[in-house]
Amino acid sequence: MARRHVLGMAALRTAAALGFTRIGLQSAGAAEPDAVDTAPAIVVGSGYGGAVAALRLGQAGIRTLVLEMGRLWNTPGPDGQVFCSTRAPDRRSMWFRTRTEAPLAAFLWLDVVNRAIGRYPGVLDRVHFDAMSVYVGRGVGGGSLVNGGMAVAPQPAYFGVQFPTVDTAEMYATYFPRARSMLGVNTVDPAWFESTDGYRFARTSRKAAANAGLRTTFVPNVYDFGYMRREAAGTVTRSALAGEVIYGNNHGKRTLDKTYLASALGTGNVTINTLERVREIRRSADGSYLLAADRIDPAGAVVGSRQYSCTYLFLGAGSLGTTELLLHARETGALPALDESVGTGWGTNGNVMPGRANHLWDTVGADESTIPVLGIDDRANTANPVFAEIAPLPMGLEHWISLYLAITGNPERASFTYDRATDSARLGWSAAQSAVSVRMAKNLFDRINAANATIYRYDLFGSAGKAFADDFTYHPLGGCVLGRSTDAYGRVKGYSRLYVTDGSLVPGSIGVNPFLTITALAERTMTRVLAEDTAS
Repeated sequence: MARRHVLGMAALRTAAALGFTRIGLQSAGAAEPDAVDTAPAIVVGSGYGGAVAALRLGQAGIRTLVLEMGRLWNTPGPDGQVFCSTRAPDRRSMWFRTRTEAPLAAFLWLDVVNRAIGRYPGVLDRVHFDAMSVYVGRGVGGGSLVNGGMAVAPQPAYFGVQFPTVDTAEMYATYFPRARSMLGVNTVDPAWFESTDGYRFARTSRKAAANAGLRTTFVPNVYDFGYMRREAAGTVTRSALAGEVIYGNNHGKRTLDKTYLASALGTGNVTINTLERVREIRRSADGSYLLAADRIDPAGAVVGSRQYSCTYLFLGAGSLGTTELLLHARETGALPALDESVGTGWGTNGNVMPGRANHLWDTVGADESTIPVLGIDDRANTANPVFAEIAPLPMGLEHWISLYLAITGNPERASFTYDRATDSARLGWSAAQSAVSVRMAKNLFDRINAANATIYRYDLFGSAGKAFADDFTYHPLGGCVLGRSTDAYGRVKGYSRLYVTDGSLVPGSIGVNPFLTITALAERTMTRVLAEDTAS
């Protein structure tokens, strides 16, 4: 595996240096290949589920093509950095926008957070629906490029409720450990945490929670904490301590292009095509799958169309991408036997974001690390279960704000429907459903405010008097739920050799940051599929 990893990293560097849009040990370069490209297996998307599928297929000796709509992120820009910082965003920040769309809309009610930018295939997208917007990563590595890296497993009892057809003991004994190992999960040194200025903000929030009788817990992460300690010591280039996170980290973070995908490329059996968006799936008379994809350029223009053919098709395009592809296929008659449950069971993982104003003596520090390591854990409160990530707000100045991403036990679910007029999926989520998350988070943070004589910040989320941001989610889940739209291993009902490996399998909520669960479920799927479906 070590040799394969080195070979894969070399392939990524070569592709970046030469501007290739096709990445592999024998790269086809930037020139357009044949109009029809055939491979035994195709993986759509290079996020967590897609990356697992690609590696395990490659290891099994199956020639595999990964189709990714974003670009490869390892070419430095004019400033010498691959990614821009949160505090100084430019065109690299957002997917074909002319202005950034950060979770915080204002500071002291002033429009000073978001910036005008040029249109470009940036690393972060915010997909808007009527009453909800969804943050997704765009690029080789998907959401791993833009998340906070919190690699936390759900409580086994809650996992069992959400996935009644899955062997919970096997997941925690085999697949969660496998995912942690491959992702490079590590934990912050508690002694260093207590002393570093970078986590003063977390210690201040911990004290406030303790005053309310609430417990906090350390959370593992894929950011290299050894590297972060060297950042603090001034011996390496700063990343987490330089305001880098939602638009990518230049150093320290073990994203999928550095873990699963590098190892997949190193098998010599996996190729990644970038800047290609799959728009249609259908099945040919011989049972193979045909995919139509648009090739886009850095300006967002469609510069060509491609057709792909495969025997085995793995969908890892995320809750939005996979659900929309399958919904389109069912409603247009391309794959009419898809189950009626496709498009249902979608949720926000209960996401809601509040901010609190601390007393002048409860400082958060001007040098906040962007990588969260602590959460307020009130999941044992069955009437109001909440896990609240203590989130950074790296503004480079002392602002006395405690920010949180609360993951509530919101039971509300929504469905996608196909809109023929726009040839797109519409989400049936409502503001009333978001209000359930707000009520649950408010119950928790009212306790904290009461115990500390503090108040909410009302200036951060754009609307006067708005203390909770409830109109976006970082954790879109569901749409092709495991055991409903698929069998117990992600095989899509109605069709053979068609699989789902991403967050659309999770029924709307997992209670914590979801990517470790998605990775572990994908590992479980690939073990079974390779043993039973691809054996010659």
